[in-house]
Formats: sequence, structure tokens, C-alpha cells
Amino acid sequence: MKNICVFCGSSSGLGDSYMKSARKLGGAIAAGGFGLVYGGASVGTMGAIADSVLQAGGRVTGGIPQTIADMEVAHTGLSTLEVVDDMHQRKARMMLLSDGFIAMPGGLGTLEELFEALTWLQLGFHSKPCAVLNSNGYYDKLLAFLDHASQQGFVKKSHVDQLLSAGTPEEVMKILVNYTASFEPKLGE
Repeated sequence: MKNICVFCGSSSGLGDSYMKSARKLGGAIAAGGFGLVYGGASVGTMGAIADSVLQAGGRVTGGIPQTIADMEVAHTGLSTLEVVDDMHQRKARMMLLSDGFIAMPGGLGTLEELFEALTWLQLGFHSKPCAVLNSNGYYDKLLAFLDHASQQGFVKKSHVDQLLSAGTPEEVMKILVNYTASFEPKLGE
């Protein structure tokens, strides 16, 4: 594993725990010798994780659509900043450059990115690990919903089980690094 993509927010969330978690995760990524791939912004948990990787001497690649860069939120101190035309290109680049995915607590964009990566895993388009950093139980209800979707016959349990979850940055890094794909993709059923 060379690069880890982190889906995270342009917001900080309530309190300071999510920002602390972002900084810890960034430190763990750099300490493991991995590069960070993320959304390219300088604000919120996005800025915090990028800054922590950079401060630890790590590599950071950001991908940001031109319209968002024009809002003056692009992080200008990254190892590499790719300015792309739209969100579709951003996600495609993030997927291509990354060997695994972690979703920190975040908003709709974070969820959309996570579910695209997870769907592509389910379909067999890649075999890269997908995980959530479940800080403060942020994803508890989402994980419960996915179990419900499985119980209702809309998602195979084996596909739900492919979404890894851990409560701390150290734990999520450990499960991501030790991941082995062990299910059959949805295609070909």
C-alpha cells in the first residue's frame, strides 16, 4: 500500500474532537510511510489532516475542482495539487491514485465518496479496502442502516462486511493495512 485516500469534510464538526482525530490520522498515515490523497482543501478536517501529514514529512496529493479552488479554499502547500474540471474527475483521480480509502466523519460529499468507493468494491472494479473512522460513534447509525439493508435483502451481508470500521486513527490504519479482499463481487450473480 502506497497511498491512502481520506474522505473528510470542509467543516470541523462540533467541538474539537474531529479535528484532533484528523490530525492523529494524518500523523499515523505519515508515520506508516504512506502518502495522503484527499480533496485538496485547506479548511475543516481536510486542512487538518493535510497539514498533519505535511508536518510529519509526508506526501500529500490533493484533488480539487476548479470551481472550489476559485473559492480560495485550495491548499497551496501540498506536495501536489491537481485542479480538475469537476467532482467526477476529482473522484476518478482519487480512486486511481489510492490503495485504500478511509472516510472520516463528514457531510454529504464524504458519504457520496465513501459509497462510490464501496460500490466499486462491491462490483469488483477494485479490491481496495474501504473503512470508516467511527470517531465518537459518528457512523453507528449508518452501520446499523447497512445491516438493516442487508436484512431486507438489498445488500449482501458479505458486501456490508467489506466496509471496515474502527473508532480510532490507530485502529483504522491497522485494519486497512491488514486488509485482504475475501468476497465475490456482485457482478456475475
